Amino acid sequence: MKKSVFAAMSSILVLSAALAGCGGGDNKAGEQGGQAANEENKGPKVLRMNLHSEPPTADPALAEDSTSGALLRATFDGLTRIGEDGKPHESVAEKIDVSEDGMTYTFHLRDSKWSNGDPVTAKDFEFAWKRALDPKTASNYAYQLYYLKNAEEYNLGKAKVDDVGVKALDDKTLEVKLKNPTPFFLELTAFYTYFPVNQKVVEADPKWASEAKTHVANGPFKMETWEHKSKVVLVKNDNYWDKDTVKLDKIDFSMVEDENTELSMFDNGDLDWAGAPMSALPTDAIPALKDSGKMETRPIAGTYMYKFNTEKAPFNNAKIRKAFAYAINRQTIIDNVTQANQQPAMGLVPPTMAVTSTPYFKDNDVEAAKKLLEEGMKEEGITKLPPLTLSYNTSEGHKKIAEAIQDQWKKAFGVEIKLENKEWKVFLDDMHQGNFQIARSSWTGDFNDPINFLELFKFKKGGNNDTNWENPKYQELLNKSALEKDPEKRKQILAEAEALFMDEMPAAPIYFYTHSYVKNDKVKGVVLDGLGFVDWKWADIQ
Repeated sequence: MKKSVFAAMSSILVLSAALAGCGGGDNKAGEQGGQAANEENKGPKVLRMNLHSEPPTADPALAEDSTSGALLRATFDGLTRIGEDGKPHESVAEKIDVSEDGMTYTFHLRDSKWSNGDPVTAKDFEFAWKRALDPKTASNYAYQLYYLKNAEEYNLGKAKVDDVGVKALDDKTLEVKLKNPTPFFLELTAFYTYFPVNQKVVEADPKWASEAKTHVANGPFKMETWEHKSKVVLVKNDNYWDKDTVKLDKIDFSMVEDENTELSMFDNGDLDWAGAPMSALPTDAIPALKDSGKMETRPIAGTYMYKFNTEKAPFNNAKIRKAFAYAINRQTIIDNVTQANQQPAMGLVPPTMAVTSTPYFKDNDVEAAKKLLEEGMKEEGITKLPPLTLSYNTSEGHKKIAEAIQDQWKKAFGVEIKLENKEWKVFLDDMHQGNFQIARSSWTGDFNDPINFLELFKFKKGGNNDTNWENPKYQELLNKSALEKDPEKRKQILAEAEALFMDEMPAAPIYFYTHSYVKNDKVKGVVLDGLGFVDWKWADIQ
C-alpha cells in the first residue's frame, strides 16, 4: 500500500475479516486515557487522533503513503469499498457486471454527490484514472492502473489517452477493459488511486487539493480545516450517499511527531487513540503497555525494509548488498527494540500471501556476510568501505532500529555508518530523486496478492521503487505471471521472481509488521484490516 511513515510498534481476506471492526475490542485502555472525552454523548461525536506528520497530499492521483491514504479513504469513495468484513462491496457503483472472460467490467453508478453538491458521474472516474496515468501528472502510483488495457503504454508515452481501457458510456455507466483477467480488480477499485476526482474543480484550480476550503471529495467525511503541520479536521459529509451509516460528527487530527508526547496526550484524555495505524507507540513504553493489557497488537501484511541505492557505490554490487542484509540480527531488533511480536523477514512477501515457506537466507548470518562482502569488494577493486549514510524519517522507532543496525554493521564489518534523519515529505522526495545510500522503507499491501509487493521493483523508474534496480528476467517473470491462469503455476512463477529479487537484494527485508495501539473503550467500529488500512466510516463514540 503504500509507504508507511511508521516503525509499526504493523488466505489475507480471511485475515482482513478477522481484524475488521477492531474498535469493539475488550482492552482496558479506556480506563485511563481518553476517558474524559465525549463523557456526555448527547453532544457531537468527535474522534481525536494524531497523524504524527503532515500528509504529503490529499490528491488521490499523487498519494503514495499511509498517512495520505488514510485521509483519502475518509474523504473519498470508490466504485467499491472494503467493508467491515474485509471484502470489497459496491459503493459508488450499485451494480457491477463482469464479462465471462473477466476482461470487461461495467459499473452502474448510484445517485451520489460531491461535497460541493455536484453529481458524481462516470466521467469523473474516467477523468481521474486517465489523469493519474498522464505522464505530466507524475503519479508515482500510475502503475497501479496498469491492469487497464493500454494504461501502461499511455503512461510510458507509447499510446494515446483514448486507447486506455476506461470509458464513460453515459453519466451513470463506466466501462472498463482490462489487459488480462485480474481476480482482485474489485479490491483495486477500492484503492485510492482509483478514486474519482471532480473534473470541473481539478481543471479550474491546480492547487485544489492543498487547502481545506478548496478540497472537494465524495466520501463519508469532508475536510473542514487543514492547518499545515498542525492539525486536520474532518466533518461528516452530508452529501455522502450513505451518510446515515456515518455516526461520527467529526475527526480531529493533531500532528505531533514525538510518540511520547502523543501517549501523554492519550493518558491525559486529550486523544482517544494512540499508536498505529496513524502513528506509533514509544518503544520504551511498549513492555509496560503489554503487561497492563492496554495495548492491542495485530499482524498486517507489511514489510519493514532498508533500500539500497544500487547506482551509488558500494551498493552497485549485489554481493555487498547481500552482505549488509545478511549481517542484520532481526530477532534481536524485535526482542529489544520493536517488541511487538513482529516476525523476522527472510523474504519480501509477507506470510499471509507468501509464495514459498522456505526462508531465502538465515538471520544474523555474519560469517556468510563477511564472505560476500570480501568477494564484492574484490569485484569492485576496493580494499576498505568508505563511511556510509543511513537515512530515515523522523520517528523514535526508526531512530532506534537504525542505531541497532548501525552497531551490528560496525561490529560485523568495521564500517562507519552516519545516521540521517529527515521530515517525512522531504524524506520521500529525496528517496525518489536518489539522494540516499541506504534508506529506511516499508510496504504494506494494497490488495490481496503477492504481485503487489513484487511489482514494486519491476521498473527502475517505477514510482515507488527508489532503488534504481531493474532486471529484465524479473520483469519477464512478472509479465508471465499475469498471463498464467493456473493458481499453483502462477505461484511458482512469482516464487522464482522473489528468489531472483533476494539474490540481487536491492532492498533488505527486516521484519513483517504488526500494528500496536491503545484506545478509549468508548471508540467502536474503527475498521483495521489485514492490509493495514483504516476506515472510520463505521466508527462511533458510545
